[in-house]
Amino acid sequence: MFVFKTRSDLQAYLQSRRKQGSKIGFTPTMGALHEGHLSLIQLSKRENDCSVCSIFVNPTQFNDPKDLEKYPRTPDKDLALLDSVGTEVIFMPPVEEIYPPSVDTSLQLDLGQLDQVLEGEFRPGHFKGMAQVVKRLLDLVNPNNLYMGQKDFQQITIVGAMIRQLNLPVRLVRGDTLREADGLAMSSRNVRLSAENRAKAPVIYQTLQWAKNRLGSMDIQEIEAVALQRLSIPDFRPEYFRIVRTDNLQSGQKGDGLVACVACWAGDVRLIDNLILE
Repeated sequence: MFVFKTRSDLQAYLQSRRKQGSKIGFTPTMGALHEGHLSLIQLSKRENDCSVCSIFVNPTQFNDPKDLEKYPRTPDKDLALLDSVGTEVIFMPPVEEIYPPSVDTSLQLDLGQLDQVLEGEFRPGHFKGMAQVVKRLLDLVNPNNLYMGQKDFQQITIVGAMIRQLNLPVRLVRGDTLREADGLAMSSRNVRLSAENRAKAPVIYQTLQWAKNRLGSMDIQEIEAVALQRLSIPDFRPEYFRIVRTDNLQSGQKGDGLVACVACWAGDVRLIDNLILE
């Protein structure tokens, strides 16, 4: 396992691997790793000769400075987990390596409404910062394949749009959402849940499943309204429950290809999840 903190060291190593004819897979993360992240690394290892994982808490995608400050950072644990699954390369850069003053890392993308709905309504600027760092990391790693998880469905949809719009030479691979035994989607934020709210948090996945079972027998707007009611339990505050098209995240009807997306506060921890309905 090789750990690099500068882009020059990372690129020198990866260039040597390319000269050997190696195919490179890349998984970008913000650390605080769990089994969901590791499943992406394992998928990358099956499909590539060299697997790279980055750990970088990106400041440009946090619209709330307090959220950036609270974001869990567990570098020693992360490195041990990545070593346990045989990750070849870890990139752990400081902010100045990703955003040096001498380099213009800004992006001009036409995302239409992709970044305005769902998370975009509640986290202005988040996806601009997310796309900025993913593009920057892709420029530095130059992988053949990029691995991201379905739990952040809107994020991976926007990255796919960016890749197509900029004609980037990389294949985007979507990994399945991994869940705890009770259905809660694995997330770095779960460690911040109180014991009481952790016990109640499976209501999010249960509500997603309920919505899937009602598709076709209830009006979509009615499903959304009842789902919000189901999530409005003590100390829980849903922000949205929307059923949208998987291709453009706009409202749709049965047969369009639909995904249910949800964001819900559990105490002071904001959780997101989704379930493809058809």
